[in-house]
Amino acid sequence: MTDNEFKPYRRELQLIFQDPYSSLDPRQSAFSILEEAICADGERREASRVIARVNELLETVELPLAMARRYPHEMSGGQRQRLGIARALACNPELIVCDEPVSALDVSIQAQIINLFKSIQKSLGITYLFVAHDLAVVRHISHRIGVMYLGRLVEVTDAKDLYANPLHPYTKALLSAIPITDYYEEQKRERIVLRGEVPSPMNKPSGCPFHPRCVHATEICKTNMPELRTIKSNHTTACHHVESIAA
Repeated sequence: MTDNEFKPYRRELQLIFQDPYSSLDPRQSAFSILEEAICADGERREASRVIARVNELLETVELPLAMARRYPHEMSGGQRQRLGIARALACNPELIVCDEPVSALDVSIQAQIINLFKSIQKSLGITYLFVAHDLAVVRHISHRIGVMYLGRLVEVTDAKDLYANPLHPYTKALLSAIPITDYYEEQKRERIVLRGEVPSPMNKPSGCPFHPRCVHATEICKTNMPELRTIKSNHTTACHHVESIAA
């Protein structure tokens, strides 16, 4: 779409950034940051309506109303990310892209922010496109998961199905790397260690991008790019040998 064609959709799509500090203007107070987002469509609003909406957003992300007077450097990392979430909500979007929104936070704060995401989703019905490397976080927040390797989707399915029955060799290796707290189960389970290095995205291998590191690779993997295909209901995988691997 051209810029003019895309313009009506801009309010429907918002972004929450990975680093809550660098994504907020240090010269603006929390109130000013939210006011700017509320009035981003250029329509003038009465001061009382803006104040009411700012207070509503702060309550939604569980920040004290007094926080409106503070600047980003006067807030903790978790508070800054809550402000970033409030800013994304200001336009009442349908979809929010969350670019690793908890990776820069302490583990204890991560849990609070993830629970906040789930609470907001439940109350407002918003869809998240959640980008993350932390598989424990992905499992906690997601209804449906797409696993990517070198910029290509290799497996897409419901969250429960992915963790219970991964099909692609790369997904299996990823899940085997998740630490578990039960010492005896940890000792018994298989750990899949991938060989070699991740190829350069600027010089991808021919055929399946995962074949140089895959123990199941054959000649067809070196020459033909596998397409995502449905293996069973709601479960798609891009692998030439998925049936034999899953058997």
